[in-house]
Amino acid sequence: MRVSISVTNFSWPSLDELGAIARQADEGGLDTLWVSDHLIQAEPGTEPHEPMLEAYSTLGFLASITRWIRLGTMVSAVSFRPAALLIKAATTIDVLSGGRAWLGLGAGYHAGEAEMLGLPLPPTRQRFEELEDVVQLALRMWSGDETPFTGTHTAAQNPVCRPAPITRPHPPILIGGAGEQKTLRMVARYAQACNLFDIPDGGRTVRHKLEVLAAHCEEEGRDPADIDRTIATRVVPGETVAQVTDRLHALAELGLDHAVVITAGPWQRETLDVLIEATR
Repeated sequence: MRVSISVTNFSWPSLDELGAIARQADEGGLDTLWVSDHLIQAEPGTEPHEPMLEAYSTLGFLASITRWIRLGTMVSAVSFRPAALLIKAATTIDVLSGGRAWLGLGAGYHAGEAEMLGLPLPPTRQRFEELEDVVQLALRMWSGDETPFTGTHTAAQNPVCRPAPITRPHPPILIGGAGEQKTLRMVARYAQACNLFDIPDGGRTVRHKLEVLAAHCEEEGRDPADIDRTIATRVVPGETVAQVTDRLHALAELGLDHAVVITAGPWQRETLDVLIEATR
């Protein structure tokens, strides 16, 4: 099983710690360093005025100080940036990192954030339509097709993307969320990865969601094995290597390929050491 970390909280006494955590994850052989894409602190149990860094600026910094680890957002709400700008930001990370970027996308949900900062958050149906627009436009731009694009809510008369991404055929697309009718169907149609949630019910929900995804893949003519089945799970400071190892093994037995690990508060080096040791 591949293992990544997701940075959701930036409340270290010094932001120099972000670089230290990134280098530790990189040197420890973890798969991806994800960052939360919010403009306010949105982790449960926190206050919105706690520190939060803009995601793509942060990924650019992380690209400059790491060598192997992949980089992405978990995940970008598609309505917060114009589609072409969002695609260009992810493409730039891919170019600057030497081909290590993901495009992590979601329909968005945080009404409080949108209201506080004047960000667009259309009704749910429109957000999913915009999500499909972004994916379709990204595939168009990354293929070098510069003919006019018209989606449901997005139009681009000359969708240029130069320099092209280094990753071939294109940076992998992850679509976050577990909705069975819209999200997982869109994963089967377009994406290279999904992201599910680690619900403590003995694996029943995860198994069911994977069955739904497999059914959508059959309808779309795709092999489910072509989709990276990721899950968001949590490591609590103080857990042992054995405890974390057992959890990762249990997730793998459910048919998952990739654990995206979060922790309460900002990542601490000791907790990250435990996670890295559990992957060996």
